[in-house]
Amino acid sequence: MRIIAGTWSSRRIETLDGDATRPTLDKVREAVFSSLGTYFDGGTMLDLYAGSGAVGLEALSRGMNQLVSVEKSHAACNVIRKNIAALQCSDQVRLLNMSDERALHLLAEEGMQFDLVYLDPPYRLQRDEAVMQFLCDAGMLKEGSRVVVESLKEEAFPQDVGILHQEKSKVYGISRITYYTVAPQ
Repeated sequence: MRIIAGTWSSRRIETLDGDATRPTLDKVREAVFSSLGTYFDGGTMLDLYAGSGAVGLEALSRGMNQLVSVEKSHAACNVIRKNIAALQCSDQVRLLNMSDERALHLLAEEGMQFDLVYLDPPYRLQRDEAVMQFLCDAGMLKEGSRVVVESLKEEAFPQDVGILHQEKSKVYGISRITYYTVAPQ
């Protein structure tokens, strides 16, 4: 796997062996970031189910300032740490080795807010609507924030979740990518 564009364009990153995680394919990451505007002018991202860390590291490479990566698996966190060290970006990344629920509560207590949130949990453990509602209720989304959900193509999500409004949804192979933005108040 590689970083597609930006500061670390074409740099290889490690992934976890086996099928414990399902890395977002390069072509899907490319499509997601093309839809988001390709490059960022700063901002803070939450990658709630980080896996190898590829999506969040791609966002940093494309101009995000800060990244919070959350991953429950110790083995996956070890891979993320190696990728962070290889890209020399430890000052930009906060890695939380814990469950999504625990991380969300911790980050909410700290008053964290995000410009971009990427949700790509294991498909069988999908509870994205509840996570999006928590992000809204806890005030963790800034004005203009975007939330991107990767799911099975058969999944459908409501048009509105809290202050989030669905912009669009696209299918890539077995995956559906659904884009939300904070609705104008």
